[in-house]
Amino acid sequence: MKKLIISGFLLVGIGSTIWFYKYEILIASLPTIVNISNPVEENKSIYWSKDTSLNKNLELQKKPNVIIILADDLGFNDISLYNGGAADGTLMTPNIDELANTGVRFDKGYAANAVCAPSRASIMTGRYSTRFGYEFTPFMKQGPTIWKWRSEKKPSFMPNVYDEKSISNFTGLINGMPSSEVTIAEILKDGGYYTAHIGKWHLGGYVEGSRPTDQGFDDSLMLTGSSYLPKNDPNVINAKVDSGVEDMVWATSQFSASFNNSDPFEPGGYLTDYYTDEAVKVIENNKNRPFFLYLGHWAVHNPLQSLKDDYDNHDHIKDHNTRVYASMITALDRSVGKIIQTLKDNGLYENTLIVFTSDNGGAGYLGLPDINKPFRGWKLTHFEGGMHIPFIMSWPKGIKENSIYTKNIHHNDIFPTIANVAGVTIPNNLKIDGINLLPYINGINLNNPHETLYWKEGDLQTIIHKNMKLIRSNTPVYRDWLFDLEKDPYEQININKEYPKVIAQLNSLLDIHISEQVKPLWPSVVSTPIRIDKTEIDKYDEDDEYTYWPN
Repeated sequence: MKKLIISGFLLVGIGSTIWFYKYEILIASLPTIVNISNPVEENKSIYWSKDTSLNKNLELQKKPNVIIILADDLGFNDISLYNGGAADGTLMTPNIDELANTGVRFDKGYAANAVCAPSRASIMTGRYSTRFGYEFTPFMKQGPTIWKWRSEKKPSFMPNVYDEKSISNFTGLINGMPSSEVTIAEILKDGGYYTAHIGKWHLGGYVEGSRPTDQGFDDSLMLTGSSYLPKNDPNVINAKVDSGVEDMVWATSQFSASFNNSDPFEPGGYLTDYYTDEAVKVIENNKNRPFFLYLGHWAVHNPLQSLKDDYDNHDHIKDHNTRVYASMITALDRSVGKIIQTLKDNGLYENTLIVFTSDNGGAGYLGLPDINKPFRGWKLTHFEGGMHIPFIMSWPKGIKENSIYTKNIHHNDIFPTIANVAGVTIPNNLKIDGINLLPYINGINLNNPHETLYWKEGDLQTIIHKNMKLIRSNTPVYRDWLFDLEKDPYEQININKEYPKVIAQLNSLLDIHISEQVKPLWPSVVSTPIRIDKTEIDKYDEDDEYTYWPN
C-alpha cells in the first residue's frame, strides 16, 4: 500500500512537472516533430522552362519583361535611399538605390496590409483582399498553442484574447486564396508571357487550387521552410530574440523548398542567394520571350540568420542582432544588384519593369528599435511604421529616371500598372481597386491616384481620406486615433477629441467600405497586444500606447 501511495505521488509530481514545463517541452520537441512529419530531401537541380521556339513572335518580343521583387518585413529605414539606412545610417544599399535612380521612388507607398499574406493577395489581384475574404494571415497550426502556453509562462503587458471555438477548428497554413481570383500571373500568361514564381507564396500552396501553378505560374520554386540555412551550418550566424513569434519560427523552421509541387528538398545555399541564382536562370532561359518573374524573398523576415562572410564585413556594427539583420539586408541588396546586372548583360534592362517593395513594415518582435524610423509602429499595427513601406518602380523605356512621387500609392496599384505596361486586358467583370500609375508618375495626370485608402483586419480598421487618417480598434475595448498626416506625418499627436465631425465622416466612409467586403474565409483565433512605440522586448510602462492585432 505504501509503495502505491509513493508511486502515486511520484506520478503526480512527474505529471505536474511536465505540465509546468509544457511550453519548454513543446518548443524543444517541435523541431523533431516537424522533421518527422515533413521530411526534407537532399538538394536537387531545378530545370526551368526555356524558350526553344524557332518561330519567333516579333510582336511578343517587343513586350516589356516584368519583375516583382518583394521583400518581407523590410522597414522604411532599412534602405539608405529613404532614411539613411539601418544601423544608424551606416548600412548602404547601393543596388536598391540604383534601381530607384533609374526609375521612380514612391515616398508615400502603402502596403495593402500590416502583415504578410493579405498584402501578397492584394499584390497578386489588385484588390482589397477583404473583397474575397483573405483577411487574416494563415500561420502554423501549432501557433495558437504556442501563444497560449507562452503567455502562461511569460504574461504579456496586456492579455491575449482567444477565440476558443476557432482554435479548436484551426486548420493552419492550408488556408489559401480562392482559385476563382484572377491573378496578374494569369492575365500575363494569357497574354503570351512565361510566368515564374520564386520564394515565398503564403497564399495557400499546400492544397490543390491555391498553389502558384494553379494561379497562373508556369513554374514555381516555393518556400516551404523558414530557415536561411540549417542552424548549425558553419556558414551561418544566428541571432535569436526572446519573443513568441521568434519561439514559433525557430521551433518549426526547416531549410526546404519545393519545385512545381514536388516533395520538399534542401535549397542549394543561403536562401537569399539561392533564390537569386535561380532567378538569374529564369532570366537567361527566357531572354527571347516576354517573362514575368515574381521573386518573393524571405528576407528579412525572422529567423535572423546571415552569411558569416556578410557578418564579418560589418564589424563596425557592435550589436550582434543588428549586425546579423544588417547583413541580411546586404544579401537582399546583393540580390537586386545581380538581377539588374543579369538584365543588362542580356540586353533586357531598358525594357524590363521592375517593382521593388515590401509586404509590410519592420517587425517589433525583433527587438530592433529604428527599422521603421521616422515612423511610429511596427508590422501588425496600422500606424505608419506597419504600412508605410519602401516602394520603387524602374522601367528605363517608360519611366523617367530619378523621379520621386509624393502622393499616396498602394499595393493594389501594382496589378493594373503591370497590365497596362504589358498591354494585356483586365476582364471587364473584375472589380480592381488599384490604379494604373504610369500617367501619374510620368506627369500626365496631376490628380491624386487615391483620395481614400482602407485597411481591415477584424476589429482593427483604418482609413486615410485626403490627409486625415483614422485608426480604430475594438479589442478588447474601443479606442481610436486621428492624425493629420500633412501636418503630422509621424503620428505624434492624436487629435481624435478635437475633430468629432471628421471622425464621424471617416467612420461613415469606413463603414460603407466594410459593408462591401465579404465574410473572412476563416476566423481570427487570437488577438495580440502590440505596443506602438516600443519593441516587444522593451520594458512596459503604464502610459505606453498599444493596439491589438487579430489573427
